[in-house]
Amino acid sequence: MKKIIGKIVIKILGWKIDPNTPKELFEKCVVIAAPHTSNWDYPIAVYSMAALGVNLRYTIKKDWMKFPYGGFFKLMGGIGVDRSIPNNRHQRMNLVSAIANLFKKHDQLAVIVQAEGTRALQKKWKTGFYYIALEANVPIALGYLDYQKKVSGIGKMIYPTGDIHRDMSEIMDFYKNITPKFSDKFALDERYSGSK
Repeated sequence: MKKIIGKIVIKILGWKIDPNTPKELFEKCVVIAAPHTSNWDYPIAVYSMAALGVNLRYTIKKDWMKFPYGGFFKLMGGIGVDRSIPNNRHQRMNLVSAIANLFKKHDQLAVIVQAEGTRALQKKWKTGFYYIALEANVPIALGYLDYQKKVSGIGKMIYPTGDIHRDMSEIMDFYKNITPKFSDKFALDERYSGSK
């Protein structure tokens, strides 16, 4: 049902979906979606993934997954993150490790993580998505919304090697040709793109 609704909504909005979808998207991966410059970005990304048959999830504090809100957040793709202190530890688990642990508990999981962190102009992206994928040993799906072509999809999969400069440079190289809704609110990460 979600797939049908996704296809209908995307068509009504006048968008097309890139049909070249990597198989890993239906297995386990961290999904980043860029550019992120508009409130429309998230719904378009979610409906695009639904149209492809992908159950895209986002992380939320575990406490929010309880009654009375839990049902709503679960329906919207929320998945609870538990950072509580395990019996054999003295401090809370960091967020990267907590999200990476989710992949151990699921046979299939596609989690969207904001790379830019905000719709405002950011010249340095948040790299949590990279370290989540590295620790979970899953690929990073390069989700995109190209407003000039009105095409959304997954451009490619990046398998993190641990060499963040090399891997992030490859990610920046992909996004340099994607047109955002508001170009003045989008920048590649200057640490890896070669642009200052």
